[in-house]
Amino acid sequence: MAERDSNSFLWFLGGIGLGTILGVLYAPLAGTETRRAIRQKAEEGTEYVRSRARDARQQAREWADRGREVLNQQRDQFRSAYEAGRQAYHEATAPSETRGDAKNI
Repeated sequence: MAERDSNSFLWFLGGIGLGTILGVLYAPLAGTETRRAIRQKAEEGTEYVRSRARDARQQAREWADRGREVLNQQRDQFRSAYEAGRQAYHEATAPSETRGDAKNI
């Protein structure tokens, strides 16, 4: 059983070596060019993520502003309705002299 495991391990190492050799022989670019291309793609990806983050922040600000406007409108409508109801209550419960009824004059 130990012989079988060591034999499998040797085949594994042989595959790694062969893959490395073939990768070096058939690489499309030299090492410095490959590293430069990888760096450039990484920078492009970083800029893309930053751009998307800026867009997301801007959209969140717009949504927050829109929500604040709606909330202020609702608050103003509630206040107007409250004041109208309060005024109507005071007029309905006030003595007849202060209402200006023509009957009492």
